[in-house]
Amino acid sequence: MKQWRAYLELTKPRVVALLVFTALIGALLAVPGLPPWRPLLAGLAGIWLAAGSAAAINHLVDQRLDELMARTAHRPLPTGQLRPMQVLAFALLLGALAMVLLVAWVNLLTAVLTFASLMGYAVVYTAFLKRATPQNIVIGGIAGAAPPVLGWTAVAGGLHAYALLLCLIVFLWTPPHFWALAIFRRHDYARAGIPMLPVTHGVTVTRWHLLAYTVLLALATLLPYLTGMSGLFYLGGALVLDAGFLYYAVRMLRPPDEYFAMRTFNYSILYLAALFGFLLADHWLRPISGFQSAYAALHR
Repeated sequence: MKQWRAYLELTKPRVVALLVFTALIGALLAVPGLPPWRPLLAGLAGIWLAAGSAAAINHLVDQRLDELMARTAHRPLPTGQLRPMQVLAFALLLGALAMVLLVAWVNLLTAVLTFASLMGYAVVYTAFLKRATPQNIVIGGIAGAAPPVLGWTAVAGGLHAYALLLCLIVFLWTPPHFWALAIFRRHDYARAGIPMLPVTHGVTVTRWHLLAYTVLLALATLLPYLTGMSGLFYLGGALVLDAGFLYYAVRMLRPPDEYFAMRTFNYSILYLAALFGFLLADHWLRPISGFQSAYAALHR
């Protein structure tokens, strides 16, 4: 692998792409019509850089664990493609660039919230929670749920209850999404000594937890419609997606085979992307009303 590809792998590009996508949707939902291009592009770039920095720190802190797990043994540090000091310098560079960009071109609130999210994932979750409790992914999930809020504040300049609602949806999505993977990779986690829920409490308990959080998620996805944030187009899409996720969660109680957990994991990724896609499509299809009218009135 060429060295630039090793550095790219440090940023976990597929994971970060989904996070930045939710930030983009948050930004586009924050204002009627199209947002101003400068804070939008600078905000997304800063969020991407900060997420990449957090991912690189995750590689650094988890180097010993990654060597023990089949899923991660190919990463740049375990294979010797990069040295720890190179990874640390790269992570610090990305983080510094993110903060400079957000402070100079976006706004201080977004910079502060992005830094808090970076530290929450890289330090609180990776260095502490991941090794301390089987509820690690639940408690630490708030950091991964922040991008829609960051995208919103980047273009709107302030927080709104709807932004926090987007955060809640991603927060409740994270446990069933990750526990599906953890069930499939439980032997890896056990070998590495990571107290994931399937390791400490068994697969059956984890499957019931996965179902419980999927139900909570389905209920939370109704809130955009019930609060007037979105309309019937979004509601229809959300109901279909929720029905699919609930099918997978219920089927996980007695799965047809071991790989069904990965099919559930893969569906969860499609689910989140499509759900946010429905939010955006509904936002642009509906006439300006509710909070959008209030926003327009304030900015005349």
